[in-house]
Amino acid sequence: MTHTSPPGTYTNPILDADWSDPDVVRVGDDFYLTASSFGRVPGLPLLHSRDLVNWTLIGHALQRLEPAREFAVPRHDRGVWAPSLRHHDDRFWIFWGDPDQGIFQVNAPEVRGPWTRPHLVKEGKGLIDPCPLWDDETGEAYLVHAWARSRSGVNNRLTGHRMHPDGTELLDDGKLIVDGDRIPGWFTLEGPKLYKHDGWFHILAPAGGVETGWQGALRSRGFFGPYEEKIVLEQKDTDVNGPHQGGWVRTPSGEDWFVHFQQRGAYGRVVHLQPMRWGPDGWPVLGDDGAPVAVHARPGLPPQPPATPATGDDFPGGRFGRQWSWTANPQAGWATQHSGDGLRLACVRSADAHDLRRLPNVLTQRLPGRPSAVEVDLRLHSEGPGARAGLAVLGDAFSWIGLQRAADGSVRLVHRFAEAGAEKERDAGHSQPAPEGRVRLRIEIGAGARCRFFHDLGEGPRPSGPVFAATPWRWEGALLGLFALAPVGPGHAGAATFTRFRIDAL
Repeated sequence: MTHTSPPGTYTNPILDADWSDPDVVRVGDDFYLTASSFGRVPGLPLLHSRDLVNWTLIGHALQRLEPAREFAVPRHDRGVWAPSLRHHDDRFWIFWGDPDQGIFQVNAPEVRGPWTRPHLVKEGKGLIDPCPLWDDETGEAYLVHAWARSRSGVNNRLTGHRMHPDGTELLDDGKLIVDGDRIPGWFTLEGPKLYKHDGWFHILAPAGGVETGWQGALRSRGFFGPYEEKIVLEQKDTDVNGPHQGGWVRTPSGEDWFVHFQQRGAYGRVVHLQPMRWGPDGWPVLGDDGAPVAVHARPGLPPQPPATPATGDDFPGGRFGRQWSWTANPQAGWATQHSGDGLRLACVRSADAHDLRRLPNVLTQRLPGRPSAVEVDLRLHSEGPGARAGLAVLGDAFSWIGLQRAADGSVRLVHRFAEAGAEKERDAGHSQPAPEGRVRLRIEIGAGARCRFFHDLGEGPRPSGPVFAATPWRWEGALLGLFALAPVGPGHAGAATFTRFRIDAL
């Protein structure tokens, strides 16, 4: 799914899906981007581009979340929050805040790894959105972070530290360097990105909340302040609400650009690219004189073929692509490699089989941000009563369509859903026989993330149930999911195979 733009231009969003809290860095002629991944595994996605417009997903920096016991079950509002990506001393560095544990860091000699295991730089509750800076002029290293009121009781402030140049520890107890309560009209100051430019320390940080806020800039001659502030990007008369939290990057020729997100409900936080320049007063100017652009001339970089992060998957040899992630730390045996194509998922036994939101063994990817059709073929092999497998739209509310083995041994097509807050799912459509244990499943996602479900048992696609309005999780967009389950009981519960997963624009 690529945007069609006039020649020589690009159209926002450049990443039309939930790549939350993006940060970006350039190394040579290559640009790299990472984003929040919360409780999904693997975490810390790594994207690559040569032109800041076309991006591909090349891997992840975090293979498991720690501690393992905490993330053995879904933690959709915890885990990896708002990472910062930097390149220093011939290494890539990512710092992030886990709101329940503290500030972590991983690093690697190459973007594809190997990445170190997470190292806890600062322990504490509510420490979020960290960003390091190595000052090439003085040799000093610094770190700034924000606060989550839900864990610490405070927010709207930024704390600064001196940091050991090797990134392993902080050298002081920290100092309040920006108090948002003292800036008239500012609240929920967070997401700081720290830079040194033209002798000034600059912090690009949003405020006002993700739905309706703005992007701020702060600057000081010294890292510990005092800082002065300015709003540098806001919605104005555009349809880009709350332009929020991102990073500055400079091309080899000296062009400046700013990557940030926009909150779009069930679609999550989609990514925009804004032109940037430094004004005569030394402040950054973002977008069209402080307003987000919808269409703009491309960066002055060599033309690249259209590209977006992969979505479709043929599951060669039973392996799934980088676009997929589990809803918690995976266990061996959930997916089986084999000689042919197709994703073979074990029907994992669970007491929570009635509620997909509680299950760690759901394989997910991001909901596309524009009208799309999702299709996959499913075969249920399991002979166990109650075994089921299907295709889901998963958020605070969820709906799924798939196959289930009945008590009499037959296989039936089922369609179920649960509202936000509901403890168990219920029927969304009429159950019917699926005599061959096979079906093609389809979800058409329209405007407003309104989802229509279809099934094809060999006689062409037929609609199933009412329209389902996808909902986000607390901090992330809705997910597409593939799963195979079975009720609690003895022995191996069998498996299901998914083939030819596709997402096509409508």
